Amino acid sequence: MKALLFSLFLFFSQSLLYAQAPASPFDRWDADQDGKLSREELPEALRRNFERVDTNGDGFLSREEDAAIRRNRPPGAPGGGGQGAARLPEGVKKIADLDYAGTGNPRQKLDLYLPEKREGDAPLPVVVFIHGGGWRNGDKSGGGGKVAPFVASGKFAGVSIGYRLTDEAQWPAQIHDCKAAIRWIKAHAEEHGLDPGRIAVWGTSAGGHLVAMLGVSDGVADLEGAIGPHTDQNAKVKCVVNFFGPADLLTMGGSHDQPDSPEAKLIGGPVQENPDKARSASPVEHVTSDDAPSLIVHGTEDPAVPYSQSVALEKRLEEAGVPAILLTVEGAGHGKGFGPTINKVAAAYLEAQLLGEPRELADKRVKSGE
Repeated sequence: MKALLFSLFLFFSQSLLYAQAPASPFDRWDADQDGKLSREELPEALRRNFERVDTNGDGFLSREEDAAIRRNRPPGAPGGGGQGAARLPEGVKKIADLDYAGTGNPRQKLDLYLPEKREGDAPLPVVVFIHGGGWRNGDKSGGGGKVAPFVASGKFAGVSIGYRLTDEAQWPAQIHDCKAAIRWIKAHAEEHGLDPGRIAVWGTSAGGHLVAMLGVSDGVADLEGAIGPHTDQNAKVKCVVNFFGPADLLTMGGSHDQPDSPEAKLIGGPVQENPDKARSASPVEHVTSDDAPSLIVHGTEDPAVPYSQSVALEKRLEEAGVPAILLTVEGAGHGKGFGPTINKVAAAYLEAQLLGEPRELADKRVKSGE
């Protein structure tokens, strides 16, 4: 009996201790207790860094992503204690908030990244990054970390594009914005020493969807839009790097068909009830033989965007005679489990497409973490 009472005493003592332990910032901010943080759940002062922390581009912060950024915060920063926040590499300069639409809308702006020392005198090819976030979260601030390593080499310029989210505008507003940004780059190419014929677009998740659309919809009247002062320019791109973007909204299935899904918010109603709008927003529906070459990267265990989406897109591109490469990451999730091989292949692809450097690239399967 004494042993039993002692055990109960320990149990209740420990329970009380844990009950009184202060909740972590993550738990305090996680208002709906779903184990992840949306941009809106963060304190307003921290939202500007959302895209940089959202390393897998899914529009939410996981506990792992939150913990990783805390380790790198400078002492005295909110929640901090690490060795310093991420900064642009030496030799990279940023020109922020360039208004590509002429509207003053903060969502319709881009950031331009230029090397302080260029390699050679020729105009630079441009690596453009488009953020993810389910078309409802995220911003262009995190794109600098993606393109800066290329810019630091002196061989590339970089751009990070913002676009209107679904709480402000619905499809095709998002692709109209992205095309207006590409036209701005071309119109200002001479001013900044850029090559308008060598523009690569790279995106993750919803950003992967938008770069895929840029690659396949050149000249599609309904998707061109008339935003910005540079409608005399085209929005054709040289190549696409698509990380796990949706390709066919009508076949995603499951929760994606629900009225409150990101896809429904994008097109203005449930996907299956709006098939024409869904097809308009599906890259597979616009593939033609003159589309841009694509590198597609996807994990086989992606819970947000089925791996089959990328398989279907590659098949459609190849059937049309468009060069396409699918890099399959076995066991990886939605941007999780991507090892160093992924970055190496993406860099090699951009070097081949934009610099003309010889690279042997083909469909490849790698294991999670490789």
